Amino acid sequence: MDIAVLSGLIILVLLVIMLVAGVPIAVALGVSSICAILPVLNFEATVVTGAQRIFSGISIFSLLAIPFFILAGNIMNKGGIAVRLINLAKLVTGRTPGALAQTNVVANMLFGAISGSGTAAASAMGSIIGPIEKEEGYDPNFSAAANIATAPTGLLVPPSNVMITFSLVSGGTSVAALFMAGYIPGILWGLACMAVIYFMAKKRDYRSTARFTFKEAIQVLLQAIPCLFLIIIVIGGIIFGVFTATEGSVVAVVYSLILSLFFYKSIKLKELPQIFKESAEMTGIIIFLIGVSSIMSWIMAFTGIPTAISNGLLGLTDNKIIILLIINVLLLFVGTFMDMTPACLIFTPIFLPVCTALGMNTIHFGIMMIFNLCIGTITPPVGTTLFVGVRVGNVKIETVFKQLLVYFAAIFIVLLLVTYIPALSLWLPSLMRYV
Repeated sequence: MDIAVLSGLIILVLLVIMLVAGVPIAVALGVSSICAILPVLNFEATVVTGAQRIFSGISIFSLLAIPFFILAGNIMNKGGIAVRLINLAKLVTGRTPGALAQTNVVANMLFGAISGSGTAAASAMGSIIGPIEKEEGYDPNFSAAANIATAPTGLLVPPSNVMITFSLVSGGTSVAALFMAGYIPGILWGLACMAVIYFMAKKRDYRSTARFTFKEAIQVLLQAIPCLFLIIIVIGGIIFGVFTATEGSVVAVVYSLILSLFFYKSIKLKELPQIFKESAEMTGIIIFLIGVSSIMSWIMAFTGIPTAISNGLLGLTDNKIIILLIINVLLLFVGTFMDMTPACLIFTPIFLPVCTALGMNTIHFGIMMIFNLCIGTITPPVGTTLFVGVRVGNVKIETVFKQLLVYFAAIFIVLLLVTYIPALSLWLPSLMRYV
């Protein structure tokens, strides 16, 4: 049997068995990768190689951006940012049909971008806007579905940790370029869901009577501007070359600390150790995942697994449209049972060679992959954002999921547009001369 086929089978079979058995994904990745090396090297060389791969995989300076962005997100999550962004979103959505649900969408896009977490956005926005919607007569399932469907938009609108991860695993794709590329797809996702909400709310006659006076509108803007400045300062600094993504993450931490401790006074000094602890735990999980995935990346490259898969897909058909559709379907399937970071680490080395062989830009492929995996966060059986949104909305998953189907259709249309119209991902990076 060809060594690539044998190693590929070992990884696939062991990984599936361990995931089904409930083994932590980082452990499953490491064990299946080590076992796949054994047919190539002896036991001693396998252990040494595995350790070397883990060390080299995490000994990358740009990885420092991940813990700092996580810390900045946790500080902002607990810093009273959500209410101010919700008020700004209310001001933006005005009195359109389903205005509160529309507010939820805009707030998710803003808060998700600041926090870098879809689950944080779903939890914060659902717990604040949900009760208000219920008071105004909104169906809780309608409210929860709107919240869940739009929570992942912040993962496409930068800063985004999964984009940094993709940059590393794809061989050094520009983080700034990926950040720029995510804006239009993320905004299109939100607009598609707002269109769904508009027609559903109009049919149910969900209208808002809330109005802002000129004085109140100015006050809302002034309260929200410091929050929005985080995005402007960090992303602007990275894009215009003032500092790197790693340095930008430190700027984000310093800015969020100053904002929460001294400006809003929403966090006390005694709360910081717990925030640091939670950030360290989350960072440890992600860095360990990156380390063990480096073993898998090495064995794949050594045995030629990506090349074999690429040749297999290209052997099925030379039609670019069909191949990209197949890859989308596979990524959507993967996203239903695997979190974004490990899925990105595992499947980028597999599908990237196929797409580059078709002439696809690496930045375009990265956004397409991240878009697919974002959808996975709101689909069962492992959709973390879905379960958080259901719990916060105090509704049943089966009733919410029926309403989510309309959103899935709209989001899938946007996915196809992002897949087959490269300009949606590449226009902004090209303006900044990254492409």
